[in-house]
Amino acid sequence: MKSLPYIFSAVSLLAQNEAVRNPLTSPDDVSAGAKTFRSHCGPCHGLNAEGGRGPNLAAGIFYHGETDAALLKNISDGISGTEMPGLFYSPDRVWQVVAYIRSLNSASGAKPSGNSGRGETVFQEKKCTQCHRVAGEGGRLGPDLTLIGGTRSLNHLRQAVLDPNADVRQRYWVVNAATRSGTPQSGFLMNEDTYSVQFIDMAEQLHSIQKTDLSKFSVDKTSKMPSFKALLTERELEDLVAYLWSLRPKERER
Repeated sequence: MKSLPYIFSAVSLLAQNEAVRNPLTSPDDVSAGAKTFRSHCGPCHGLNAEGGRGPNLAAGIFYHGETDAALLKNISDGISGTEMPGLFYSPDRVWQVVAYIRSLNSASGAKPSGNSGRGETVFQEKKCTQCHRVAGEGGRLGPDLTLIGGTRSLNHLRQAVLDPNADVRQRYWVVNAATRSGTPQSGFLMNEDTYSVQFIDMAEQLHSIQKTDLSKFSVDKTSKMPSFKALLTERELEDLVAYLWSLRPKERER
């Protein structure tokens, strides 16, 4: 087994060389890469890389670099500022994952059936901007949706609208508490330790409270966002999903 310094050095050197090409592209390498991908990457990107919590990789569009070297670096080191962690494996095994991703049919990326222009109108009419921001406009209580189409699949976007409780990140868990004087306290959990809790309330004010000052404390892990299942027609739903899907970085010229 190669030493850790060798592994990190190899990854660094390969990532710096934009002309490098994947040396492991045989059918056996693709098969091995598929197994690694499904066990370690599938929970976010989907078993077939069709997208989920993470972006669709089957379409062959990579917003953080599309060369083999860039893919090697992003998979090995993770992507700063995103939820993408590094994959702690030797370069050879990561190359196999790259081979698997490259092998996917680029035509497999699904396109929305709705109209994004009408979907933007639905987004505004349903007052989604009270909690969500797009391009710097809107509320901050919910996730910023400015680039959401580049990081979520169509199925995941549709699920988020119809069943928000299916995937609730810790950042959006809700603190329900009361002080010893009986004053209720509520807001999105920011941090919690043995002695204190920090949360941001619905007026976007930050609070830090010692637990000894509370008479009641609990954390609700369900979503504050309501389901829109009974609030949208099928066409409105597909239009809204199309609008959300359109919120993505511009594709890089090849």
